[in-house]
Amino acid sequence: MGYFDVPEIEYTRYSNRQLAAIPLAFLAVALAILLVAYTVYGTPVALGMDFAGGTELTVETTDSESAIQTAFDEEPESIQSTGASNQYIIQFTSEDQQALTDQAEENLAPADGNSEVIQESSSTSASFGAEAQQTALLGIAVAFVGMSVITFLLFRTFVPSIAIILSAFSDLVIPLAFMNLANIPLTLGTVAGLLMLIGYSVDSDILLNNHVLRRGGSFYESTNEAIRTGVTMTITSMVAMLVMAIAATIMGVELLASIGTILFVGLAADLMNTYMLNLSLLRWYKFEGINR
Repeated sequence: MGYFDVPEIEYTRYSNRQLAAIPLAFLAVALAILLVAYTVYGTPVALGMDFAGGTELTVETTDSESAIQTAFDEEPESIQSTGASNQYIIQFTSEDQQALTDQAEENLAPADGNSEVIQESSSTSASFGAEAQQTALLGIAVAFVGMSVITFLLFRTFVPSIAIILSAFSDLVIPLAFMNLANIPLTLGTVAGLLMLIGYSVDSDILLNNHVLRRGGSFYESTNEAIRTGVTMTITSMVAMLVMAIAATIMGVELLASIGTILFVGLAADLMNTYMLNLSLLRWYKFEGINR
């Protein structure tokens, strides 16, 4: 396979503390953002309709977004273009699907050639949303614990395994904090993106640990070989996610745009955590910790 032209990093110029300081600072800031959000709003990340409950209408109308905004007794939570001409997805926190449907039919003008404004409608109760939220969070927890167990079984040593787990944890926390800043809600789709991040993170971290601990050659030779492969893999994935996010944004597919953005941010965090935080712990283990 081809590689990006990745320059060799002179890790000998930096101490382990210097390498770990930047990723740990990002992790601390991300945790602080999530803590503030939890204190103010009751959840570390804003919940989408899948988890908070509410009503979603898909409408086709010639009215503008500002006209749609004022067509209902309740202010819409969000109005998104689907990318199709004159078609919008409107979300509400209210579960009164019938009343909202009636208001749309009464106050919005149907698109040319259509006799009805409403194309599709759905409602999620708050109790069902809470159950879905618990299931999704349990899925993330099970995936993370499963990854941790497999990591310990693969390497059977404490420090390299903890390095992978800490990097993966940071790879999840930083995108979650970014979701707060970018106003991206937690939905079933974004949960799927976070689950994908666990896999991406483990790939690059295991690649680095395997090169350093199980292959011949000096520590820095093994490290630079792992970096050439790992950075190529990660940057290729980042480019793909960025293209998906931009294309989905242009076409008005908000879910795919959110997933692409989350994965792009998470993969960027993974580069930092793998080749600074994980590597600093591995170097300490190889040259100091292993001799104690």
